[in-house]
Amino acid sequence: MTGEPSPDRAIHAALGTTAQLVVADPNGLAAAEDVLCDELVAIDAACSRFTPDSEISAVHEQAGRAVVVGPLLAEVITVALRAAELTYGLVDPTVGRAVRALGYDRDFAAIDKDVTEPAAQPVPAPGWWRVRWNPAEREVLVPVGVELDLGATAKALAADRITVRAAAAADCGVLVSLGGDVRAAGEAPPGGWRIAVGDDHFEALAEPDSIVTMVAGAIATSGTAVRAWRRAGRTVHHIVDPRTGDAADPCWRTASVAAATCVDANSASTAAIVMGAPAPVWLESCHLPARLVALDGTVTTTANWATGAVRT
Repeated sequence: MTGEPSPDRAIHAALGTTAQLVVADPNGLAAAEDVLCDELVAIDAACSRFTPDSEISAVHEQAGRAVVVGPLLAEVITVALRAAELTYGLVDPTVGRAVRALGYDRDFAAIDKDVTEPAAQPVPAPGWWRVRWNPAEREVLVPVGVELDLGATAKALAADRITVRAAAAADCGVLVSLGGDVRAAGEAPPGGWRIAVGDDHFEALAEPDSIVTMVAGAIATSGTAVRAWRRAGRTVHHIVDPRTGDAADPCWRTASVAAATCVDANSASTAAIVMGAPAPVWLESCHLPARLVALDGTVTTTANWATGAVRT
C-alpha cells in the first residue's frame, strides 16, 4: 500500500489514526468507501472512551447495574473478553483506568506529550473476569470502579468488518489498513497485496522495515515507539500490562503477527508486547507467523513468517 491518492484507494483520519482502503477494481471504490465511513462512525459511537455520549461511556455511567447494549458494542465486548481469555489475561479490557492514569485520557494527538507530575501509583487491572456478560441478552454489568478500554480489539474488529463488507459491496478484492491492523478480503490482485511493515504504519509506506505479500487474512502490528510520551521524566506508552497497571516493560519495539482475522492478529501482537521475552516461544506454540523487533533493532521471526502465508 502507498499513501498517495489514486482511483483505487481512499485515506481517512479516524479513531485517532489513519484508515486506508485499497480496491482491486477502481470501479468498486465508491461502494467500498461508503462501507468504510459507515463502519468508522459506528465503531466510534459505540466504543470511544473519549466521547461522553458514546455507548461505552453510558455503560460506565451505570457501573454496578446491568445494561443492555446494541449489537455492535455487544460484538466488541464479546471479542474483547475472548481476547483476554485466549491471552491468559495479557490483553485485558479492564485496563481503562490504568491507561487514563498514565495520561492517555483523550485522542492521542491532543494529549500532553511531556507531563511533569508523576502518575498515580500503578494498580493491577481489576480483571476481565469481573465483567458480567450475557451475550444472549446483550446485557453487561461493569462493576463500580472498573473502566473498560476496548480500543485495541475494537479497532481490529472494525478492520475485519470493513474489509468483509467492503469486498461484498465492491464485488472485488479489498485491503484495509486501520492503524496497523491490515485485513484482506475477496480476490487479491495478481501477485497478492504488498504490505509495508514498520514501527509507524504510515511512515512505513515511504521507508518500510520489511515488505510482505499476502493474499488473504490479516497482519497486525503493535508497538511502543509511536504512541509514547513522557511522564515525570519517564517514557511511557499506551500498552498497559494488566498485571501491574503500568506501561508494559520495554522488550519489543514492535510485534507484527499474521492470522486469519485482525482480531486474532492484534490480540496476539499486543500480548507479545506485554509478554516480553517469552513471546517468540508462545507465538511459535500457537503456530502464528510473527516478526518481533527488539529495542536494539534485532529481528526475531516465528512460524512461517518469511516462507509461508506471509512472504517477504
